[in-house]
Amino acid sequence: MKTLKKNEILKDLPTKRLNLDIFSEVDSTNDEAKRIDIQKDFHVIIAEKQTSGRGRQGKKWSSPDSGNIYMSICTENDLSSMPISMIAGLACKNAIDKTSGQALIMLKWPNDILLNSKKIGGILVEMESDQKKIRTIVGIGININIKKEESWWGDLSEFGLEVKRNKLINSILSEFIKISNDLNFNWLNEWKNSCIHMNKEIMLENTNSFQKKGIFKDIDEKGNAIIETDIGEEIISSGEISIKGVY
Repeated sequence: MKTLKKNEILKDLPTKRLNLDIFSEVDSTNDEAKRIDIQKDFHVIIAEKQTSGRGRQGKKWSSPDSGNIYMSICTENDLSSMPISMIAGLACKNAIDKTSGQALIMLKWPNDILLNSKKIGGILVEMESDQKKIRTIVGIGININIKKEESWWGDLSEFGLEVKRNKLINSILSEFIKISNDLNFNWLNEWKNSCIHMNKEIMLENTNSFQKKGIFKDIDEKGNAIIETDIGEEIISSGEISIKGVY
């Protein structure tokens, strides 16, 4: 396992715009990001372990083991013009592919990162607001080497990225900052080309456990899913989807 090293993570990044804190253990990097005082454009929190890591819709994100990526990027810059969870997923895909030297990663709507049809990472975006500003917190979890307790869990262990963890984090931050610098970035086609279930039959489940079957036809500029059902096309803003052959 490669130790987290600040100088390697920050290499060639714009440190005048970026602060970085590294912890051996926190409750959750997103929760820590809510507590800090942001002094620059971006503040990054990275931890070796989380005691209360979580994913979307309140689900637990298992994070007891060192050697993976548990990270939050927070900013008070206005990123409202783009679906930030999908943008962050794309940044992670590009960074993993670049660091491994292989085109490995696929994406699952709205925020899952996949390798060989198994989930190896996810994004949790949270907003904190007061009367003056909005804080956007982008939580990123990536499994580099884990104990696979569930059949749908995967990791990056076969690609030797344990020793390239600092480089991978550096690449994710570089990709994220590059995208956030260009709010007109044309991310749509790149995301669709990376989608594992475009034009495939999916099952959609919302927070009320209501299920709907359809064909995943497209996404729009807001990141909404466009699903073709028996009654026509529907625009879906949130939910969980499942696909045959994928976890």
